This record gives sequence, structure tokens and C-alpha cells, in this order.
Amino acid sequence: MKKMLLTAGAVVTLVAMFSFTAIQNWNIADKYSVVFSNSNVNGIFKKLTGTIAFDAANPAQSKFDIAIDVASINTGNALQNKHAKEAEWFDATKYPQIKFTSSKIVKSGAGFTATGTLEIKGVKKEVSLPFTFKAAGNAGTFAGSFSINRSDFNVGKKGGEVDEAVKIEVTIPVVK
Repeated sequence: MKKMLLTAGAVVTLVAMFSFTAIQNWNIADKYSVVFSNSNVNGIFKKLTGTIAFDAANPAQSKFDIAIDVASINTGNALQNKHAKEAEWFDATKYPQIKFTSSKIVKSGAGFTATGTLEIKGVKKEVSLPFTFKAAGNAGTFAGSFSINRSDFNVGKKGGEVDEAVKIEVTIPVVK
């Protein structure tokens, strides 16, 4: 009888421990922002979807799977928007999404770093993206800023009139 009670107690303890360490799934809220800029062009992507499983106390078990709708690009200039969706730049018809899937998330300084695969225009590269997370009750905000080389992803002509380095600033509010 003691063995059975000890076994049952151990199972209850393990279940309770798992319940407290389960990764929180976050839903992307409205008012997210994906801004890109360099000295030649700037704009935003207006449509972002994905799944976020994140626990600041246990980043190693966390996971991001994010997609940006290429056709949602807005540079503030209708002609530039049309050109950006064409084959030379993003080729939105053939490659409708920019994707990021994390493979590892670690604590890093005052924030975190998500390492994973960034896919743009069919080209996949491993990148490390720094970000912060600020929780506020049942909500929070992920924010990050990083640069990519557009030519690494065959976006535009290499060495063309547009700078190679593009700064990306992302703000994603989330709710439980």
C-alpha cells in the first residue's frame, strides 16, 4: 500500500511540475509592426501570422514559427510596392511568404536570441535574431532589431542602386 501511495505521489508531483513548466502559447495581437529600411527605401509589411510558444524562464523549450505576407508590403509609393512584388525583388507570386522558424532560443544579456531558418524568396539561411520580451499580465511584447543582406536572399540586383544592408525592426504584441 505504501509503494502504491508513493508511486501515485510521484506521478502527481511530476504532473504538477510539468504543469508549471509548460511553455505558454501566445497569440499575435493587432498592431504588430514589421518595418524595413535602408538609405534608399523603407516601408512595412502589413500582414504577419504565426505561432509563438515562449517562456522567458525556459527559453530552450520555446519556439517561433512566423510568416510575413510579401504582398502586404507598403513603401508608401504604389509604383514601388508593385515593383517590390515583381520577380527581381520579392517575386510575391512565386514566393508569397517570408518565413522564420526558430531552432534554438537562449537568454542573452538583457534579452534573448532566437537562432533559426530565415527563408526569403526560396533561399534559406540560418540567422540569429536578438529580441526582448516584456510581459504585462496576460499580454506581452516581443521587440527586435537586426540587419540582413538582401543579396544573400536574391532580393534585387547585387550591387544595384539599393543598399545591400536592410535594417528590420519588429514589434509583436501578444496575448495569452
